[in-house]
Amino acid sequence: MRAAGQLLRACSQTWKSVRMASTGVERRKPLENKVALVTASTDGIGLAIARRLAQDGAHVVVSSRKQENVDRTVATLQGEGLSVTGTVCHVGKAEDRERLVAMAVNLHGGVDILVSNAAVNPFFGNIIDATEEVWDKILHVNVKATVLMTKAVVPEMEKRGGGSVLIVSSVGAYHPFPNLGPYNVSKTALLGLTKNLAVELAPRNIRVNCLAPGLIKTNFSQVPWIQTRPPHDCFLRCTVRLRNSDSTQATSLPLTWGRPGATQENPSLEPEENEAQEDVVDG
Repeated sequence: MRAAGQLLRACSQTWKSVRMASTGVERRKPLENKVALVTASTDGIGLAIARRLAQDGAHVVVSSRKQENVDRTVATLQGEGLSVTGTVCHVGKAEDRERLVAMAVNLHGGVDILVSNAAVNPFFGNIIDATEEVWDKILHVNVKATVLMTKAVVPEMEKRGGGSVLIVSSVGAYHPFPNLGPYNVSKTALLGLTKNLAVELAPRNIRVNCLAPGLIKTNFSQVPWIQTRPPHDCFLRCTVRLRNSDSTQATSLPLTWGRPGATQENPSLEPEENEAQEDVVDG
């Protein structure tokens, strides 16, 4: 019920924005002059979040492992009148993480928001058949790099009086998807990471929350949507609802959490307790 209420509030806010736009009322920009970093943000959920943050006033730095993806995304979003720049960043590489943070600091003076969205999944099959190399790659990018990316932005957030970190997990952390064992495990680890970071960073006025998308239709999650292949039936049995959702549905909660002093329960007030929040956006 709590999650349903949160989604209803998010939908209400979205509809209010649409009505304001249709009547010619200038849209509010609650993140005006905030600086946001979004990893893996040239496609899918990452791109949708980056666009929404920029639409609400933030200066956004997008990133991808490929320069052509960065160039395409920056051109597209700047063409929409948004304040967006970007750079190549493989979150598993220290020099790339440093370059991403440095771009935000050099261009905009600091970092207020981090959305850690980057993830890999090079394996499909039984968990006991996953090789050591598969485990190393998944845990390095999905978990370790998330910690190190957060560590890189904390000093910059402190300089600006605080900030907000959003870690993108998956509904697979709660209800494991079949044949994606190592990936599910890595996303489960992010729930624990969120709770620990929230406690440790609260004294620095840095909020840490977690978003757990369901089966959102993106290039990253193609298998469940290919209905001619047997895996689709397995995913359908393990999922309450599998429908043609898109990545824009995962953007309202990140916007709420990015606001100064916001909590998902009351976007306008400081939290009474420094408690990590987890929300499922289940397609």
